Amino acid sequence: MGKPSQHTHRATLRRATFDINRGIRGKTGLRFCASWHTIETMDENAEEYRIPGQLIKALLMERGWSNRVLAAVIDIEETGISKLVSGKKSVTPEIAIALEEVFGIEADKFLSLQKQYDLAKARLVARPNPKRATRAHLFSGLPVAEMIKRRWIETEDVRDMPSVEHSIAKFFGVESIDQVEILPHAAKRTVVSDSATPTQLAWLYRVKQISSEMFVGQCSKSSILHAIELLKPLTLSAEEARKVPRVLAECGIRFVIVESLSSAKIDGVCFWLDEKSPVIGMSMRFDRIDNFWFVLRHELEHALQEHGKSVIAIDSELEGSRAGIGDSVIEEERIANQAAADFCVPQKTMDSFIARKAPVFSERDILGLAATLRVHPGLVAGQLRNRIGRYDRFNNHLVKMREIIFPSAVVDGWGNVAPVGNF
Repeated sequence: MGKPSQHTHRATLRRATFDINRGIRGKTGLRFCASWHTIETMDENAEEYRIPGQLIKALLMERGWSNRVLAAVIDIEETGISKLVSGKKSVTPEIAIALEEVFGIEADKFLSLQKQYDLAKARLVARPNPKRATRAHLFSGLPVAEMIKRRWIETEDVRDMPSVEHSIAKFFGVESIDQVEILPHAAKRTVVSDSATPTQLAWLYRVKQISSEMFVGQCSKSSILHAIELLKPLTLSAEEARKVPRVLAECGIRFVIVESLSSAKIDGVCFWLDEKSPVIGMSMRFDRIDNFWFVLRHELEHALQEHGKSVIAIDSELEGSRAGIGDSVIEEERIANQAAADFCVPQKTMDSFIARKAPVFSERDILGLAATLRVHPGLVAGQLRNRIGRYDRFNNHLVKMREIIFPSAVVDGWGNVAPVGNF
């Protein structure tokens, strides 16, 4: 018999395709019909295969098919099947669906094998880059874009990664970003309570940067007590608060106001640059006279008790129960809260006032108590609001303080950039 013509060969393929679509018996004796009839033996052993080509080859052997037959069935070039079997061609979603229709094995299985194979190949050629995890940790914890905007770190574009990394390391006073304190593996440079977030820690470092460049005299316990004594008469008038920075500096206390970073909810902090150099940082996130004096006196008590020398506690959300003396408040904070409240309005006096006047507190009563204590009515109003839990009351007495205090203080934020380093 002579060599079959091309036309005869095509006819043979068409008949083979027809026979396949009607149904054939493989070596296992299982009848296969195209579309949705699962070959259970293959499906059970599918987990043994590491690349889609291995699974395709096994399925072909199970049925006694050649690459050419499968190419005819799914209507692609035979070379394409050969490349699929050898792993030189990837299984696409379209091919996976075709294989599902032919072999009865879900397309997801072929695509899953392809994905695993591609990932394994990529791992063989990929260069390890441990900095990626470090960058991810830093960028997920630190508000880098906001720090750039506020000129805390010296770079113009967050996408300029070498510049950003160098600036972050410089900000935290380390040689490389691997040593930045917020990283789990980094050696601690500043002892801060475990509850401090990376954002709060960044705020603290900004306060440290600014305060380190300030020049004041040495501080002692007696000078802190003297500062508190000098500050008390200033509470009578809101305008007198402009003298606070000078009083604190003369008593050896560095006083810095740094706007809080977004969502940090920081109110203040007290820490020590050395044994004789306490620093008080405030955010003034609440622009009210009662909050200003309460937080300031709170931090002064920390300094008086030498809190912050061993563990720095950043005061955040210093309001409501956290500004009280209940059992849920830790001892150091309870001591500072008690001193701050008594500074604004002696608590025994407030107890008596509430007992006599509740449930109605008139304007005349508030003004009368403030005059008796020689404090601004806003301090009485603030303490009263806190005690009765009515923060919607007495707002007319709560004078705004930022415009009063900013001209005489070292301020960073609200459009101002404190002069630090090259700035």
